[in-house]
Amino acid sequence: MPTAIAVTSADLVLPPTDHQTPTAALLPPPDAQPLDAAVADAQVLIEQHGHLLVLYPASLPAAHQRRLHTVRAVLETDRIALLKTDLPPLGLAVLVRQMRQLSYRDLSPGVLASAARLLSHYVYAGALLHSVARLDRVPVDLGSHARSWMPGSQFAVLANPTPTLVKAGAPDAALPGPEFATALVVARGQSTATWVTDALAPAWRVQPVAEAPLPDASARWWGTAKLVEFAAYLPDPSVLYRLVASVRRETCSWCGGDLIGDRCGFCAAPVPTPEDARPAVLAAAPGAHADGPALPAPGRTGPRHRALPGARPGGPR
Repeated sequence: MPTAIAVTSADLVLPPTDHQTPTAALLPPPDAQPLDAAVADAQVLIEQHGHLLVLYPASLPAAHQRRLHTVRAVLETDRIALLKTDLPPLGLAVLVRQMRQLSYRDLSPGVLASAARLLSHYVYAGALLHSVARLDRVPVDLGSHARSWMPGSQFAVLANPTPTLVKAGAPDAALPGPEFATALVVARGQSTATWVTDALAPAWRVQPVAEAPLPDASARWWGTAKLVEFAAYLPDPSVLYRLVASVRRETCSWCGGDLIGDRCGFCAAPVPTPEDARPAVLAAAPGAHADGPALPAPGRTGPRHRALPGARPGGPR
């Protein structure tokens, strides 16, 4: 049974590219579902799939974020990973589909959860905007703000992995693109501009180019409804699998799960550095044996000092 993937909005679930890719579960906001129903749904997902990975945007309303943490706390489970990302909506939808494609592969839930951070670096997410007057996700200089008030202005913006803003159509305007083979998905708002498909796609040498509905949160994220959002990504699930499988695996020092990278996807505990692993020098009390048992490090639990259910290092994420 594949690891369950969940989202906070139905428009973050792009169509699968094959018959094996499972869908994603939906965790609605508090005003759309009572708490007891949300807890029951999460419990069913855990019982059926073993673990639940929830991907949600950092821009998610605070009440919805609190609901996610509340559900995990009520269930007192360490099998729910809450994975927050700074990707714009369409880029997040692409990442969700990639996680779905990997969910039935032979990757442990811990490795899959921590793979979200790795894969996000390979998603080139941006938009063509007709105004940047309300854009606060990417640095905007004063000149660009001024040009936003000029009729016909268009701006090419890359939010991830390297925030960049240029004036679309300018002779020296270019967004830094991927240096590997990618596909492109495009979502149109209230704009008929063709710069993304006519200029960006050939420059980035993407194949193929597909269209998707614009996520509801895109206009708020980008500060305007007059936009064309895009995301370039690794389309081959086998390449994604090899990429994740090639990374050295670690064991979380807090929850004991597998992980890749520098942080556990489930409990958010960082991978100890060599300095963290260096034993502390403790002054021996009078009459104490110098080779006595070591005390648990701060924030750790010894074999007879287990953490309370639902406890997380550093508090809730």
